[in-house]
Amino acid sequence: MHHGNHFYGHAHVLAEYCGLDPSNPPRIDGYLQHGWNVVDGLGAGTPYAPGLPIFVWSERTRRRAWSMGRPKATVIGSPFLYLLGSTPDTAGLAESREGTIWYPFHGWEGQKVDGDHRRLIDEIAATEPGPITFCLYWQEFQDARIRAAYERAGRVICHGYRGYMRARTDARFLHKQLAELRRHRRVASNRLSSAVLYGVAAGCAPAVYGDPMHLDRENTATAERVRREWPELHGITPDPEAARVTALAELGDGYLASPAELRATLGWSEAHRERVAA
Repeated sequence: MHHGNHFYGHAHVLAEYCGLDPSNPPRIDGYLQHGWNVVDGLGAGTPYAPGLPIFVWSERTRRRAWSMGRPKATVIGSPFLYLLGSTPDTAGLAESREGTIWYPFHGWEGQKVDGDHRRLIDEIAATEPGPITFCLYWQEFQDARIRAAYERAGRVICHGYRGYMRARTDARFLHKQLAELRRHRRVASNRLSSAVLYGVAAGCAPAVYGDPMHLDRENTATAERVRREWPELHGITPDPEAARVTALAELGDGYLASPAELRATLGWSEAHRERVAA
């Protein structure tokens, strides 16, 4: 099925949760939402084969998908919540949190981000008490000029490569992200994103502020709607309790399936495979 199911090691995380080989996850019979999404759960421009199911994170996304002509949308919760719930903090990192992990808004293979990184860094340094960890997307991490600008202001990391066409996928992407989030007191970005929601779920206080930058050919109406519809997650010091309620809802808390249920839903159970073969 669609190669986006493997982005960030999502299929690998779900396979491990289901008791299957995480290094070789089975094919998912449908489309798995691969990032926080304010439309139908599919990434922009994703080619969709009508009639196939979409596995989305939240009930709100399922309702939007239904309204957009995608009735076969099923809520299963986000892979990050499955990982969070099954990965104890054995290192005790959450007990010694400090500083902020900052996720600058980034582009991707099809769209580049445009903005003044130096100005954003100055605002972050003037706002955050420190220490600051900057987590760059792989494209910005490989750009020596951008990376050097952030290195002058703090620690710079990258969680890995999300993968493309099932190649070079870092199956431990979410594992590394969770470990880093548990080390920090705050999670912040200049745009509301999956990373901010993950950080809140992992116990960080959120912040969304600074120059939001923009993407080539960006749908500005959608970006404005995000800021308008989720005000409780924007600002330098949002109310952590209100932010947590929203973040967990967007990630699908309360909708996580048992391993047996998830295997059946994704088409990974032997009984399901036998029915299809028949």
